[in-house]
Amino acid sequence: MNKLSTKEILEENLSRTAPEKLSSLKILVHNIRSLHNVGSIFRSADAFGISEIILSGYSATPPRPEINKTAIGAEDFVAWQYFDTGTEALNELKSEGYYIIGLEQTTDSTVLPNFNAKQHGKICIVLGNEVTGIDDDILPLIDEFVSIPQYGHKHSLNVSVAAGVVLYAMLEKLWHDE
Repeated sequence: MNKLSTKEILEENLSRTAPEKLSSLKILVHNIRSLHNVGSIFRSADAFGISEIILSGYSATPPRPEINKTAIGAEDFVAWQYFDTGTEALNELKSEGYYIIGLEQTTDSTVLPNFNAKQHGKICIVLGNEVTGIDDDILPLIDEFVSIPQYGHKHSLNVSVAAGVVLYAMLEKLWHDE
């Protein structure tokens, strides 16, 4: 057993194709204050072959050294666009036929293991602020809320960690879709 070199890992990654539904998935990053979280979300999006990140509100946009520090250049490979408001971004996505999923703990949230990704066409996952979650003004534009089940004393995960968890879950759910 030998560890793969960086070159071998890159060759292996580029030889794969993400499941079609996963590669059409988009992420809305709304009002995320930490540039390091934004960068980490770019890095996870690249790892999972996500088509686009949409930044809105006061979420920072590339190029920024703080984003690059955690994205390590992934912001150069993942398409992105910026909207002033989450409402504007979500209305655009809905006009394109996207099913909008809010990653949020609500009284009606579907726990992630029970979410049926295969029944939806194009999906956009909405990530909200690190402290307050998804803004109240865009909640009515979300088709379904999904939460990550947790069993410890803390009630939330870092938003970039939560993004990685939900993206991996989408990979698992869509892996055999084609």
